[in-house]
Amino acid sequence: MQPTERCPLFDHDLDSPPAFKPEELVNAVRASRHLPELSVPPICVLDFDGDLTDWLVGHGEATVFEPWACFHTRMYLVEAGGVRCGIVARTIGGPYAVLIAEQLRVAGVQLILGLTSAGRVSPSLPLPSFVVATGALRDEGTSLHYLPPGEQIACPTTIVDLLVEELGHLGPTVVQGLVWTTDAPYRETKRQIERHAASGVLAVEMQAASLFAFAAARTVEIGMVAHVTNAVGCQDEQFDKGTDEDSYALLCAMLRAGHRFVERQAIAR
Repeated sequence: MQPTERCPLFDHDLDSPPAFKPEELVNAVRASRHLPELSVPPICVLDFDGDLTDWLVGHGEATVFEPWACFHTRMYLVEAGGVRCGIVARTIGGPYAVLIAEQLRVAGVQLILGLTSAGRVSPSLPLPSFVVATGALRDEGTSLHYLPPGEQIACPTTIVDLLVEELGHLGPTVVQGLVWTTDAPYRETKRQIERHAASGVLAVEMQAASLFAFAAARTVEIGMVAHVTNAVGCQDEQFDKGTDEDSYALLCAMLRAGHRFVERQAIAR
């Protein structure tokens, strides 16, 4: 390959320290806004769509967490299913989700839970359904800044079974398995979908591979739930996530699993 043809995504010195660290941004926000140096809640949720967060705020179930030191987002405090958490809305795509996750890490988070919308890849998967991601195809760029190139990245946290168990009480089908993470949802092709379906991929989304790579490289606990609501060529009603109350029940189930995981980790220490 000629020098002019080199792809920057495959040219990272992963062992070199970053020139700009999340601590520096967090400290700058605290200084400019005169914020106290308080840790975020132990469990924080990244809400891909933001509709759930909007509903919680509109119903008085969420209050602003003022010490959250971030220029880009607002964090809300929520108590759901008897578990207190922080929730950040509209963390769309791997780069943005990881940017926020990096700041959560230095702000004291113990577990990050991602809730993302997804499209069906496996034709056997009913709509709607939940996929708890055990791993992800790395068809995105952010993971390459954290780990060497590779086809897949596994979920580095042993929370999958807990999530499957808690989500299993909700009604829709719950499965665990591989998802396909893409940076370009409008560039998914029929041939790609068929090939990935044949290799066992269940759904396509935009965050899991990036967050898993970040979590593996930075030793952060992570869990990902994909709410599968649409499929190419499907004639039934699509993008139906159920009622707002259904979404709230989903959050409660995820938080119960998260709380059990955090407690289990504390006992193990």
